[in-house]
Amino acid sequence: MNDTADRIKQGRIRKSIRKSKMNDNLTQSDIDKMQKEIEYRKIELRPKLIEDVKVARAQGDLSENFEYYAAKREKNINESRIRYLERMVKTANVIDDSSLADEVGINNTVTVEIVDDHEIEQYKIVTTIRSNSLKGLISIESPMGRALMGRKIGERVTIRVNESISYDVIINDIDKSTDDSEDEISKY
Repeated sequence: MNDTADRIKQGRIRKSIRKSKMNDNLTQSDIDKMQKEIEYRKIELRPKLIEDVKVARAQGDLSENFEYYAAKREKNINESRIRYLERMVKTANVIDDSSLADEVGINNTVTVEIVDDHEIEQYKIVTTIRSNSLKGLISIESPMGRALMGRKIGERVTIRVNESISYDVIINDIDKSTDDSEDEISKY
């Protein structure tokens, strides 16, 4: 009995810690995109998914009704996404996305040369909610994002991946004209 109570208490503590960890640094544009998605999911998608569940439920025996379970799953995924986005908006630290004309800031595309192999790469510095390393969108909270923020063209920057691994890059160009309207909010 005492062991069960301890496990329940630990579960609550872990859940509380997970909830309090949100506090992401987001721009006003990120908040606006999330609020727009919340509105779409509540006003357009939710009624459709509820209707899908009703239609599937009306088909008869629920024990063998795949359509019912699929419709209910989609409805639950939508509700989960709404809760996630609302929590992100509620706990967000709104940050300014402006930077000086000659330094790296949020929504800037940075061209760097990796010193070890002279390879040229291009990354866009974004907030965590929009990061996608496969598309070259690097979070301001990643090792590279943190190291590049506020730096200028020509600077040699050391990227510390962890205690024992690091590498140097040289900033070749900063493109300030990039727009974040096409950047998608991460799914989770």
